[in-house]
Amino acid sequence: MIDHDSVRSRRALLRGGLSLTGALMVSGPLSAAHRITARDLRPLSQPPIPNAGVMQPVVTTSPRVVRPDVFRHALAALDRHGDAVQHRDRIAIADFAASSAQARFHLVDLQNGHSTSFLVAHGSGSDPTHTGFLKRFSNDPGSNASSEGSFLTADYYVGKHGRSQRLIGLDPTNSNALSRAIVVHSAWYSNPDMLRTHGMLGRSQGCFAVGEGDLDQVFARLGAGRMIFSTKA
Repeated sequence: MIDHDSVRSRRALLRGGLSLTGALMVSGPLSAAHRITARDLRPLSQPPIPNAGVMQPVVTTSPRVVRPDVFRHALAALDRHGDAVQHRDRIAIADFAASSAQARFHLVDLQNGHSTSFLVAHGSGSDPTHTGFLKRFSNDPGSNASSEGSFLTADYYVGKHGRSQRLIGLDPTNSNALSRAIVVHSAWYSNPDMLRTHGMLGRSQGCFAVGEGDLDQVFARLGAGRMIFSTKA
């Protein structure tokens, strides 16, 4: 994690049982993914939001760590989706132009421009030869690829990958996110020690997989009803 000091309606939040298929993988042998049902899931309450208090008017101060063009595209997407995004005080930006060795998952406070950046894995279908760089996006079921576009954060739950957060795709490029079980969760292969041993992170099956030690902070800053913007532009 790196800290930086400069910088409604699609509400179909799941109430019942989706079978999760977004199993995660890295190069090398892994146990086969097993399909789970609602019995495997239990709700999880939202973590406390950091620095909760009276909200100030939203400003658009650009965080230094986020590329200016990417930041402008993210703000345009936030405006484009209007009331679908209930909370517009913070956004997450996944800049997949960077390699998986870089902290490229940026949580940006739009009130003051401060941002916090985390390591995040991309899908194996986006990087078939495991170079550490995302080569392509896909919205296709079974592609195991990351998807491009705007995601609405939904409910927290505990499932196959432990504590996780469902995502709703807001664009044609990620409209299958919910049915593909593209979620936010943690994974061992997204921990910083992967960089020391392999020079890159492992790969997911399209989920935003962050390091195990970063999940609490990511969840606290995201919450439900906010936007994640995924791009390579």
